[in-house]
Amino acid sequence: MSGHSKWSTIKRKKGAIDAKRSKIFSRIVKEIQVAVKEGGNEELSNPRLRLAMQNAKGANMPKDNVQRAISKASDEGANLQETTFEGYAPHGVAVFVECLTDNNNRTVSNIRAIFTKRGGSLGTNGSLGFVFDRKGVITVSREGRDPDEFQLEIIDAGVEEFEAEEDVFVITTAMEDFGNVRKKLDEMGVEAQNAELQRIPNDTKKLPVEEAQKVLKMIEDFEDDDDVQNVYHNLEMTEELMAAMEQ
Repeated sequence: MSGHSKWSTIKRKKGAIDAKRSKIFSRIVKEIQVAVKEGGNEELSNPRLRLAMQNAKGANMPKDNVQRAISKASDEGANLQETTFEGYAPHGVAVFVECLTDNNNRTVSNIRAIFTKRGGSLGTNGSLGFVFDRKGVITVSREGRDPDEFQLEIIDAGVEEFEAEEDVFVITTAMEDFGNVRKKLDEMGVEAQNAELQRIPNDTKKLPVEEAQKVLKMIEDFEDDDDVQNVYHNLEMTEELMAAMEQ
């Protein structure tokens, strides 16, 4: 878990860079489009849309962008389909890729090419079911809140793990408790910066820094692909590796 949460922290810091912001917005737009396609454009009656709009607000996405995404969703969302890929990076690191695409053949070709280019191997769907668990991960700004008091307020809603970082709280829940914890935060008047179901590795794989950096190059290639929404892996993010990334 520690390796995953550290990688999440790094991704949040990277997400603050303007160069990555357009990619974040693009992912949220796609999520909004699929949400509207599935459940309509009424936020109150569509939990998936409500969550996507909450994440848009947490990412400081302009309201005009959100409204455009909703208005275009009927047409463009209909063409998007969800697809996942499972495989291994070099040195046996498990990689799970989630995509939203309007051209499955293009996506399959691109994902396979990245695995091949970076010395990995694309596996069959379901092959990594034993490696990852789906859990809810919610990020909340500390905003001067006392960690102990805040944790006590929400713990009974179904919190599995609570981490107090420098500027945020990271709350992890079982998949079935994700909605309960979000509801509790709403009742408390607390807006999450981000809330989503993620794939958390059951254990992590530790590699020497040089080998680990090669794996991270593959992860970044996936994240730079326009069809990719999320990438999960079980590489352990050691202090040495994080220091090397910041150089």
